[in-house]
Amino acid sequence: MLVEGEKIQAIVPIEQAPAGAQIQDFGDAAILPGLVDSHVHINDPGRSEWEGFETATRAAAAGGYTMLVDMPLNCLPATSTVAALEAKREAARGRCRVDWAAWGSVVADNQRDIEKLAGAGVLGFKCFLIHPGIDGFTMVTESELRAALPHVARTGLPLLVHAELAGPIEAATAGLADADWKSYATYLQSRPDEAELSAIRLLLLLCGEYQFRLHVVHLATWQALDELRNARAEGLPVSVETCPHYLHFTAETIADGATLRKCAPPIRSRENREKLWQGLREGVIDFVATDHSPCPPSMKQLENGNFKTAWGGIASLSMALPVMWTDASQRGFTLRDIARWMAEGPAELAGYGSRKGRIAAGCDADFVVFEPEAEFTVTPERLHYRHAVSAYMGEKLRGVVKATYLRGKRIFAEGKFPGEPTGREYRS
Repeated sequence: MLVEGEKIQAIVPIEQAPAGAQIQDFGDAAILPGLVDSHVHINDPGRSEWEGFETATRAAAAGGYTMLVDMPLNCLPATSTVAALEAKREAARGRCRVDWAAWGSVVADNQRDIEKLAGAGVLGFKCFLIHPGIDGFTMVTESELRAALPHVARTGLPLLVHAELAGPIEAATAGLADADWKSYATYLQSRPDEAELSAIRLLLLLCGEYQFRLHVVHLATWQALDELRNARAEGLPVSVETCPHYLHFTAETIADGATLRKCAPPIRSRENREKLWQGLREGVIDFVATDHSPCPPSMKQLENGNFKTAWGGIASLSMALPVMWTDASQRGFTLRDIARWMAEGPAELAGYGSRKGRIAAGCDADFVVFEPEAEFTVTPERLHYRHAVSAYMGEKLRGVVKATYLRGKRIFAEGKFPGEPTGREYRS
């Protein structure tokens, strides 16, 4: 890989390296493209005690990521106006160890802001069809979404949707008044597959009607795969992601009170997990994003283990690559699959597929030195994000990030972060 300045110039046999070139040989390690995570909650500005640009991008570099796209909620203000976007840019200035970009939002009352946000450089928009579990960001009803979709369609940018509807959840929860909320089975029962299925059916209907680019985030139920496959066959512009935790954990192994493994939609059964892997194999699921959603440990209700009141989110930026490789390699997948799922696919969604997520001439010289055979145990010092708690703590994983390079410069190696932060914002 010939690197000059910030770009990859060519991929050539070693004997064709230019005379006088500085050669760096990484031995038997693999070289992967810098990973791209299109689903991250950095929570800055406003809730930097949850995470923040400094700590999120540090964890990203340690995990092999070279670009993050920040979700518009959990920060204050939410990224629903151009003014809020500018506040986020100010919070990020000089603090990012990897490149970053921002998603805008579609909320109940910002229809007039959608095209302005596109003009100001967001890469697309995020909305919730159910209450997001936090103040400062509103869900959208079907009528509010219909009012927004012509604006979204005119931008040509994707709409990323948290696909759960409230009706099935309210119906399921109504029968759980006297249930034990320390039991994971209770939480799982409260968020049934039907909540995802009904939302996805509505979204596919609207996608056909308004012809906007639809992206379903964090798919957790295999039961939607056939309908998504059929929609794609009909030519609808729809893409799908899932997350490492849905491909790794199973409901059967989540202990009562283990709220570090609470997320929404929930982690489902072992059978469900294997069918999600099959969805990846068949290409119905396009790629894997982390949905890195950290919070202060107290919000996870670790002392009382209450799944009803604990924050629903899993932090995983620094662990996602070894988690995925541990599980993928056991199922016959290769590092090429990992690169497609965790670099190329998310970069395409973000609109930077020609520049990020690939090792090819003309791309940014973003790459990861990865030892696929090495093993390690997850410990707090390996996490690098703000709060050193993890759903993966104590697990033995396969694959170690030895070094991460951003636009030709080393930003992580052997547990350290050399140099000053040099991450840049990328805009639409």
